[in-house]
Amino acid sequence: MQQLRNYYEILGVAKDASNEEIKKTFRRLARLYHPDVNPGNKTAEEKFKAINEAYDVLSDETKRADYDKLLFGKQKRTPLRPRVGVNRNGNGGVGSARPTFENWKFSDFSPGMTKTAKVVGSSFRRDVEARLTLPLEKAYRGGRERIRLEDGRSLEVDMPPGMMDGQKIRLKGQGMNGGDLYLKITVARHPFFKVQGSDIYCQVPVTPSEAILGGSVEVLTIDGLVKMTVPKGVKPGQRLRLANKGYPDGQGNRGDQLVEIQVVIPSEISEEELALYQQLRQIEKFNPRRYFTS
Repeated sequence: MQQLRNYYEILGVAKDASNEEIKKTFRRLARLYHPDVNPGNKTAEEKFKAINEAYDVLSDETKRADYDKLLFGKQKRTPLRPRVGVNRNGNGGVGSARPTFENWKFSDFSPGMTKTAKVVGSSFRRDVEARLTLPLEKAYRGGRERIRLEDGRSLEVDMPPGMMDGQKIRLKGQGMNGGDLYLKITVARHPFFKVQGSDIYCQVPVTPSEAILGGSVEVLTIDGLVKMTVPKGVKPGQRLRLANKGYPDGQGNRGDQLVEIQVVIPSEISEEELALYQQLRQIEKFNPRRYFTS
């Protein structure tokens, strides 16, 4: 009969170790014995499997409590017929010696598990949750992404397009012992775009002459640069709409891109530009303060 594996010894922690101690120790050992760090090293590979198996049980309060009952002999045992041997009372008589057990039966630990010859915890399926932060462009386009999990594993995942902040993606069978892996997506803040529902908001600077005369300007969208027509006399803070240039809504539709106009005054101008501005001031009729009264 194989003995029950001591997961505390495998991880190198005390039997009263806290969950945080177990987690920290596991992470350290997982990095040390990960197959990517030890290519072709069978000993490291077996060690890596053992520490994952130990962590799977000891990190779960219910599994750990059941396991402790098994390991420390607090669970009821159902023995087979005891062997009869020599009485050790010193009188040389023959009687019932201390029974030895060929098999123990443990209840309420794992369905169908009745022998300690089975490795405890090896059949536990455990779902795992991990977080993945993506730039907005990557979340929009999707594609292959490599992720590293807390247990040291490295996976390549084909991400779907149009992922939303807070969305969860289920990877079947990629958890512990055949469980599932749930990836919680975080879309990183973008320096230019802001997603508002299925619309994308941005600010676009224009020069004073572009604001007055209007015309075509280049605007950055999530698909790249596009041409946008600025109407004559556009006002600072005015919003223009680029239809169907927003974010997918999950139903096959896209929102719009809302472009807020910012009129930007140049900090430096050439002598020629200065002369033209001075000439313009002499002839312009517009007075924004005409309603002021003394």
